[in-house]
Amino acid sequence: MSRIAYVNGRYVPHLRALVHVEDRGYQFADGVYEVVHLHRGRFVDCDLHLDRLDRSLGELRIAAPIGRAALATVLREVAARNRLAAPFGRDGMVYLQVTRGVSRRDHAFPKPGTRPALVVTARRLPPFPTAPDGWTATAITLPDQRWARCDIKSVALLPNVLARQAARERGATEAILFDGSGMITEGASTSVWMVDEGGVLRTRPLSHAILPGCTRAALLAELAGHGVAVEERAFSLDELRKAREVFITAATTFVKPVLALDGQPVGGGTVGPVGRRLFALFARRVQGGDNGPPGLRPGAS
Repeated sequence: MSRIAYVNGRYVPHLRALVHVEDRGYQFADGVYEVVHLHRGRFVDCDLHLDRLDRSLGELRIAAPIGRAALATVLREVAARNRLAAPFGRDGMVYLQVTRGVSRRDHAFPKPGTRPALVVTARRLPPFPTAPDGWTATAITLPDQRWARCDIKSVALLPNVLARQAARERGATEAILFDGSGMITEGASTSVWMVDEGGVLRTRPLSHAILPGCTRAALLAELAGHGVAVEERAFSLDELRKAREVFITAATTFVKPVLALDGQPVGGGTVGPVGRRLFALFARRVQGGDNGPPGLRPGAS
């Protein structure tokens, strides 16, 4: 069965899914996106992703292309047409992108009434990992060369692409970025956490410098619910290199321990007790009850 995409009101075969050459996402990266994980056909934390989509659109003054209930229907339908949702119940991801639309090329916004463009695709992913030991990463560190509004989930990802390619060429999984003051921001496509020398679990507080990660928010909620102390406090590259444990989180990364940084082992070079506990907490969230909005719950119409 061929993959199916949704493009501006139509469900089409993935290989024939096209956007206009003057779509502003193509010409200016004038758009935003979200990635939502499905576990056994069920959307994971989709409400958080749609809330963040609304925020990103608002920050860029892009109108929502369709209402939230209609978007929920589209996401559910794309998942179903790609055999991810019930009755297939597979693991996968749905990607949605909204741009300011199609207009004659000009840096300023197009005339009022220009319709935003919406594209939704889906693909299968390997099953959710059963244990953190087989779900680990290595990382390199690089200067953060991205724009000043990383809190917006923009499709302008060229610095992220270059950072991730640098990691791959050095045999690593992720690139962890640091700012001009030597403070860690985040990964090329992940949030960064650590257990510092004193045993304190930390992650950087939200600001324009980092994306408000949905998995980050979900994990913070789980930690609060289970009485696990965490500090949202910035940390330096030097502190990261001395950390007992480091791990990264994202929608399709979940909780992934980092065992080596710039070629040197993190802690003992094995999955630590905190990373193991956080992996288990998030796994129960993913595998447990539904946490999507009403339009994306199993059996909802």
